[in-house]
Amino acid sequence: MRFYSVISTLALGLGVTLTVSGQRRCGSQLSVERITEAEAHFQANKVEPSTLEVESKSGGKTVLNVYWHVITAGKSLKEGNVPDKQIKANIAQTNKDYSKTGIQIKLVKIDRTFNKLWFNNATQETPEQDAMKKALRKGGPADINVYTVRLEAEPAPHLLGYATFPMDYANNPQNDGIVIKYSTLPGGTEAPYNQGKTFTHELGHWLGLYHPFEGESCSGPGDYVDDTPQEKSSASGCDYGRDTCPDQPGKDPIHNFMDYSDDVCLTEFTKGQIKRIKYKIRTYRGVNC
Repeated sequence: MRFYSVISTLALGLGVTLTVSGQRRCGSQLSVERITEAEAHFQANKVEPSTLEVESKSGGKTVLNVYWHVITAGKSLKEGNVPDKQIKANIAQTNKDYSKTGIQIKLVKIDRTFNKLWFNNATQETPEQDAMKKALRKGGPADINVYTVRLEAEPAPHLLGYATFPMDYANNPQNDGIVIKYSTLPGGTEAPYNQGKTFTHELGHWLGLYHPFEGESCSGPGDYVDDTPQEKSSASGCDYGRDTCPDQPGKDPIHNFMDYSDDVCLTEFTKGQIKRIKYKIRTYRGVNC
């Protein structure tokens, strides 16, 4: 199953909608129609990366910088003031999760902003999110901006995170980045989603991946990655043997970082997903790996 994004065509109107199934509420989901349109654009414009090997033979890594923006409503942890050690632990966890992709992330800056409105109300398409990103975003298309907020606003209750896709950058660079709930960092209170895998998952979207259950169908293209099994709905918990498409090869990819299983159950990307990442960031973020 696969998903493709677009480079500089806001005219395609690729909006983001909230997923409503599963326990891990991720806001990075597009309609089947929009994904189909994006796929056509990607096929017409994709740029070949320098290598399609899962890992370069030299063992080299493509390093992407991370700017981490902590938004707080006060000085306490429950007000979003996560300590540096938690952020560094999440960077370490995500690098472990991406260790076979040829990509490594590097934390270059942590900043802290006290703003109760941003902390409480920033979510997709809210003025608080727009103001937050306008004030804080750093770098270019290959730089990862992460914002930790409360994510309990009325438009998106129980949302754990969301991200922009590579195709979004050219038309709205200011909006580019990843927003996650502060309590999902390692050691946070958002059990069973408190091992840092929300950042890993949303970074996957930022790099160009989609959910394996896209379209919620056993016959559609899904995420457009050939080696992720068909899945009709998002997983939850750690449901070993789950098979929502019994007439298709393979069990549900409950261990895939792009599914919605508990953090402890998420352990892998497929070779096809890694290949797609390389194509996506080469085409839309100018990163050659």
